[in-house]
Amino acid sequence: MASPEALAQQVPLKGLGRFGGWRDNALVGYGLVTGLSGSGDTRRSGVTRQAMRNILSRLGTNVADDQISSRNVAVVMVTAVLPPSANVGDHIDVTVSSVGDARSLAGGTLIMTPLLGPDQRTYALAQGQLVVGGYRFESELNQQQRNYPTTAVLPGGATIETAVESRVAAGDGELSFLLTNPSFSTAQRIAEQINGRLGANAAKARNADEVRIRFAGGSGEVAPFIATIENILVEPDLQPRIVINERTGTVVAGRDVMISSVVIAQGDIKVTVTAENIASQPSFISGFASDVRSLVVTNTKLDVEQGSADASFRFPNTSVADLVQALTRARVDTRRTISILQAIKAAGALHAEIIVQ
Repeated sequence: MASPEALAQQVPLKGLGRFGGWRDNALVGYGLVTGLSGSGDTRRSGVTRQAMRNILSRLGTNVADDQISSRNVAVVMVTAVLPPSANVGDHIDVTVSSVGDARSLAGGTLIMTPLLGPDQRTYALAQGQLVVGGYRFESELNQQQRNYPTTAVLPGGATIETAVESRVAAGDGELSFLLTNPSFSTAQRIAEQINGRLGANAAKARNADEVRIRFAGGSGEVAPFIATIENILVEPDLQPRIVINERTGTVVAGRDVMISSVVIAQGDIKVTVTAENIASQPSFISGFASDVRSLVVTNTKLDVEQGSADASFRFPNTSVADLVQALTRARVDTRRTISILQAIKAAGALHAEIIVQ
């Protein structure tokens, strides 16, 4: 029997990838948002005026180009993701983004917009009140903005008009299982676990991202067959990686990421230059002595501060987790820890891939 620690690291097969043919599909549309409070597109946007004329003409109203001057409308691109299986009447989420020079989509309503697939067929219709997670206000050259108000969402704002059903591809009597994270070790373990459940030669690892599974049944037996194997537990191979987000100062590393023996000297010298401008204003003012001008004097001050928390560390063969804990106890901040990890990688003592976001 597997140990509790080994069981904790095992993942159901369906969590490691997908079967060939089971995929999402992108939808895109071009529409118009109305009801904006003066924050829509300006008259410089000819696309907006053309879209307004097209919509009004379909509704039986003919409007000349010079009669369209409202800033309460904006041209937008509408995108959505069609799930692998969808029925007529189902609802999907929609994302709306401004195309013209609109300042904000807050308070707007999307007019009925067809969403097209790669084959130029209409699969859904989107319409509804926009939900904007930000704002932008301007007054007298003052501006306050939060997030990006030119992008909005419509939760469940699109209705499926054409049913779709992705079918798992079964060619030459085989199903294809595609791994999300390619790994020869994980692919081989998947094949071994399936062979242990279905018998020898039932599955084979074709390469690092695909496992071929033998299937002798008909199209109506694909779903029961997948249901019997998608919950098989497999221990995936963990790639040694360190993910660093320099904007937020976040470091994420696996527990088995190791470093070789290394010596770290950490310290800094902080140099600060401050400048102070002083204006000498004469007692004469313009009109009495027009040739007298103010005198601006700049005083510069240079401060050199040496770090008081300088330290030197020596680590034997250990993990990144132990290294980060030791640096934290030494009160080394996160951004310096990131620099240390990058330096260790450059020195060849860190045996993992560093991904900087």
